[in-house]
Amino acid sequence: MTELAIIGGTGLTSLPGLSIDGREDVATPFGKPSAALIRGHFHARPVLFLPRHGVAGNIPPHQVNYRANVWALREVGTRQIIAVNAVGGIQADLVPGTLLIPDQLIDYTHSRRNTFFEDELEHVVHVDFTEPYCPTLREVLIAAAREAGLAAVERGTYGVTQGPRLETSAEVDRLERDGCQVVGMTGMPEAVLARELDLCYAACVVVANAAAGRGAGAISMAEIEFNLESGMERVRALLVEVLKRGM
Repeated sequence: MTELAIIGGTGLTSLPGLSIDGREDVATPFGKPSAALIRGHFHARPVLFLPRHGVAGNIPPHQVNYRANVWALREVGTRQIIAVNAVGGIQADLVPGTLLIPDQLIDYTHSRRNTFFEDELEHVVHVDFTEPYCPTLREVLIAAAREAGLAAVERGTYGVTQGPRLETSAEVDRLERDGCQVVGMTGMPEAVLARELDLCYAACVVVANAAAGRGAGAISMAEIEFNLESGMERVRALLVEVLKRGM
């Protein structure tokens, strides 16, 4: 049983240093996951890896089959999930390349299949989502960042928008008024689906660009890709430290 899984986002479609033992296609009641689950060892520890946007990175955030992804990971024995997400920085001090370990989120998405509990129910199911991220796993990420000498921001609110378009400057102003520090497109419903399956889920987000209206000029994909190269190197250093520490 491999209890830890990493879900990679934009800029992290593979995990260098992962010794691959095999790939596993998992059938789910909710369709096909984004890709075959990659089963391997990373610094001598068993781990599963799943690229959220597919191996080619061609699945847009609003079309990711989040239910199939989370169900498949649980089905093969996952109990803890570290999610990696690329985001825009709303606060001025959250410059590109910054790592942030969110403790809260606000969901602005719509029309996404966001629960496992909707068909043929014997009773209505509600899950507590007061703290959307697993405190235990968040502490592991924070301690690992400190140990690795990575200046990660240790709390913040992640505003999750629908995509695939980027936000308007007025929308980012609203997000800031609502209390968000970063904005991205993949934090939900992934987090709540993990909670519904009683999985310990936490995220490490990487600031890829200044959010709309917070930088100089228009946001370009070239800028995002350039910033993610260095940002994801820091994520990999963090994951190495997490896996060294064990849990």
